[in-house]
Amino acid sequence: MHKLRLKLCNHPALRKYKSLLQKGLAANYSRDVYKWLIISPLIGVIIGLVVTGITVIILGKLWPPLLRYFLGRHGAIVPVLFAAFVLAGLVMQFFTPDPNEHSTEEIVHSYHDYQGDIQMRPFFPKLLAAIATVGFGGSAALEGPSIYAGGALGSWLWTKLRRFGIEPRDRRIMLISGAAAGMGAVFRAPLTGLVFAIEMPYKDDLAHEALLPSLISSVVAYATLAAFVGSGTLFNFISRTSYTRKDLLWSALLGLVCGLIAMVFVTVFRRTRAFAVRAPVPHWIKLAVGGLLTGLCGLAFVSIFQGSLIPLGPNYEAVGEILSRPHRTGELIVFGILKLAATLSSLGSGGVSAMFVPLFLTGGSFGAAFGQAIVHSPALDLYAAVGMAAFLAAGYKAPLTAVVFVAEATGGHAYIIPTLIGAAVAYAVSGEASASEAQRLHESVKVQELAAIPVREVMQRNVVSVQAFSTLRDFADNVAAHHRHSTFPVYRDREILGTVSITALSEVPPEKWRQTVLREVADPDAIKVPPDCDVMEVLRLLMGQKPRKAVLVVSSAGALEGIVTKTDVLAALSRTQPSAAVHQPSRLESRPAP
Repeated sequence: MHKLRLKLCNHPALRKYKSLLQKGLAANYSRDVYKWLIISPLIGVIIGLVVTGITVIILGKLWPPLLRYFLGRHGAIVPVLFAAFVLAGLVMQFFTPDPNEHSTEEIVHSYHDYQGDIQMRPFFPKLLAAIATVGFGGSAALEGPSIYAGGALGSWLWTKLRRFGIEPRDRRIMLISGAAAGMGAVFRAPLTGLVFAIEMPYKDDLAHEALLPSLISSVVAYATLAAFVGSGTLFNFISRTSYTRKDLLWSALLGLVCGLIAMVFVTVFRRTRAFAVRAPVPHWIKLAVGGLLTGLCGLAFVSIFQGSLIPLGPNYEAVGEILSRPHRTGELIVFGILKLAATLSSLGSGGVSAMFVPLFLTGGSFGAAFGQAIVHSPALDLYAAVGMAAFLAAGYKAPLTAVVFVAEATGGHAYIIPTLIGAAVAYAVSGEASASEAQRLHESVKVQELAAIPVREVMQRNVVSVQAFSTLRDFADNVAAHHRHSTFPVYRDREILGTVSITALSEVPPEKWRQTVLREVADPDAIKVPPDCDVMEVLRLLMGQKPRKAVLVVSSAGALEGIVTKTDVLAALSRTQPSAAVHQPSRLESRPAP
């Protein structure tokens, strides 16, 4: 029997197919996919448990009784908000290295500038400050602490698992995967968590490398939270099942309106935030002012309109309140305006959280008012859904997240097409305005800017050339030894024959250098471009199917005017983006010495 097994194992056909199978598996798992099947569920479970704790504390213990207290005793709103914000300010000022760095912004900043590294020493103080901000009535929501906790713990897990062979670049992936887990769990919407996490770093692109890990961690985190608090949709939202062609046109118009309003709001917010950061006063005083103004926004609304609606706190209950009960158009508009004002006061002053739900809820109130007063439609839920998606798309530069979130968190899947239209229009008309200062355009956008630069502006004009009949020995001793260029034009009298690279010396044995002339090793197919050729085209030529060391810039008369290398293109790219030339410190450099 043993001999038979050996004979079968050594059979030529079996060895052939075994080799093919190994090659196929190696190709299929060339990206080390298998490691994410272990790491991502671990991230999901840990962050799911943490987010469950945050959710129970804020939505189960703090906000519901406090909301009832506010609605019964309006006079308590301002002092409670003032005290809560002072507490958050003191925690951030005395227990964190930088009180202005927290929540989603810290995750995005770390992704771009610190290779996914998050300082864990202030982790718990920041969560405490976030709970004080959101749980006691700040106009913010749970996604801020949840995304921060997820990203920070994902980054921290990298330090614990790196001994098992994960790579340095995996830290950014684990950061984004943790953020996806936090978002997917807190909103009970795993697809939203995935899309937002990979859409979050850029205004115009996705963090593609984190797709699979984020998908797994988001689903596992959602399942973990659902095991404790249930798996129902987060908001009480009953959608209709149909819409008309006119509804699609009105959706586009509503997207336009929401996009313009969101653009104005995020512009004002960014300037307010910058002013608050620069203000030479203690951080807790800034937050005290923010808490006072936030409380006044809530007090103003409940003093004008009687009912259970108030533009404070997580405000999850307000979604069902707006959609399930009749409200006058003026009340909806005032609610949206005061919600934006309260959000500006809470987060513009430095409150610890994010504005995903405030933007979502503001869009819903404006959308319902639009459907009621302009369209005169009975389908107010349709226009509320479009307004929600449009405001999110414009405010966070996350159109895919906006549509997926509305469909997933509200159960309004029938409105995907109208919300897509509204979100696309809002995203387009709002331009580059974003609530996130750390969010960036993708690097490919910088490369595209090279198309506006003529090559004459970046070429090297002081060109060192060589004659075709010079020997390699003369070239090595008299040219290569004294100039740092990698490529040199080759002339025969005044005619350009091509180029010669410094690597040509290594291709010929040194004992033959005195007998070999440059004409024999020169590249006769040197690329020549006119001075008005754009740098983007030069980059394409340098990086083409047959890469070149340099491109020659030649006038219409055939005279050599300059030479361009990849180094010159990189220098041009740095000049188009001044910030790119500024040294970005590593996390280790930014930490104070012990």
